[in-house]
This record gives sequence, C-alpha cells and structure tokens, in this order.
Amino acid sequence: MLKIENLTVKSGDSVILNDISLFIKENERLIIFGPNGSGKSTLIKTIIGISDYKVVKGKIFFYDKEITSLPISERAKMGIGIMFQHPPKIYGIKILQLAKCLSEDEKEIFQLAEKLKVDEFLRRDLNVNLSGGEIKRVELFQVLLQKPKLLLLDEPESGVDIENISIMGNVLNEYIKEKKCSALIITHTGYILDYVKGERGCVMIDGKITCQNKPKKVFDMIKLYGYAKCEECEWKQKKN
Repeated sequence: MLKIENLTVKSGDSVILNDISLFIKENERLIIFGPNGSGKSTLIKTIIGISDYKVVKGKIFFYDKEITSLPISERAKMGIGIMFQHPPKIYGIKILQLAKCLSEDEKEIFQLAEKLKVDEFLRRDLNVNLSGGEIKRVELFQVLLQKPKLLLLDEPESGVDIENISIMGNVLNEYIKEKKCSALIITHTGYILDYVKGERGCVMIDGKITCQNKPKKVFDMIKLYGYAKCEECEWKQKKN
C-alpha cells in the first residue's frame, strides 16, 4: 500500500530524515516510537505533503503510484488521512460546516459525533475553546469522515486523559476493523496499543530507523532500557 524508498528530507538547511525506507501493507498497522525531535512527525507530514518539508532524495509510493510531488489535496483524494498532533484553531468555521464538506450523509455525521462525544461542539468554531482531549476527538472525527484507506496518526493520545483515550481508541479500533484500514501511528505513551493492534513496531532516532519488532516488545524494551538499547538492534533498515 505505502512504500517509502531512501527518503531524505530537509527543513530549511537541516536534514530531518536520513535515507528512510519503510512499507505498510494493506490492513496493517505500523507503530513508530522515538524520542522528541527524532523526525517522526516530519515523516508523517512528508507523506501527506506538507510544503515545509523538502524531499531531497527518495520516493513515496501509494498503491504503486508515486506521490512524492503530489499536492496534499490529491493525496487526500487517494485515501490518505492525517490526524495532527497540534491541530490549529480556526475562527469562523464551524465544526459541523467542515463535517458537511467531508460527508454528505448527515446521519453518518451525527452518529460518529455521538460516538466520539463531540455532538455538543458541532456548532462551535473549529478547535476554539475546547480542551486538549476535546480537540483530539474533533480531529479524529474529521479524519474518519474522510474514510481514509491509510491513517496517519501523530501521537493521538498526547496530552489526553485516560477517558478520552478510551473513547478515541474504541472508535478508532472499530473503524480499522470495519474498513480494514491501514495505519501509521506515532506514540510516546503506548496507550493506543491497548485499543489498536499493531503488527509491526519500529524506532526512529536522529532521522533514521534503528530497529523493528512486535510493537509491545519494542515498547517494553524502551521502558526497561530507554532508546539507547534500540540502537543495538540487529534489524537493519535495508531488510525492508
């Protein structure tokens, strides 16, 4: 489904990603761990096509079509959806207005809003006067209305309490199972793994992939030994 070949990415004069190669199969979830500043968010933003990040080497393929130079709108139409870690506040745009741009099925909109407990916010400006957990639920609401084939989730549980994680995790798991959706999920806390089964986990350090194993095993190793142990892993990126 998604294939990344030897991707090197710069932001300004700084190299953020260095020769990354990854793949995600259909109906597969890849979990990425890593310390702050390691390039995880840059990877997701490059996949969706954020213009602040310049691909200086390598290619990105989605269903065998190269998308490296495509605009965000085209990638979204192909079925790639992104949940940002820090979505912006937008005054003057109501959440319901945006939802109706994403889906013409009002029944679907209100059913999903009720599941994510965002129905009471639908007539508010987007992300304005909402708590961190409420913003995350609204962000997931928008993404799922797009019915993506590939979900890019940038720390969906970051800054969110256990109750909100439970709400989002259950809805996300239901969507993934029903739609047989693939996902690339970045996590620090690992809480999302209680709801979404990941087939593979890997660690990114200094813009490089350092190891790969079952997500729970990788996360347990990080908790015990920190990220330094991951750099000793025998798995090599070229095995992709």
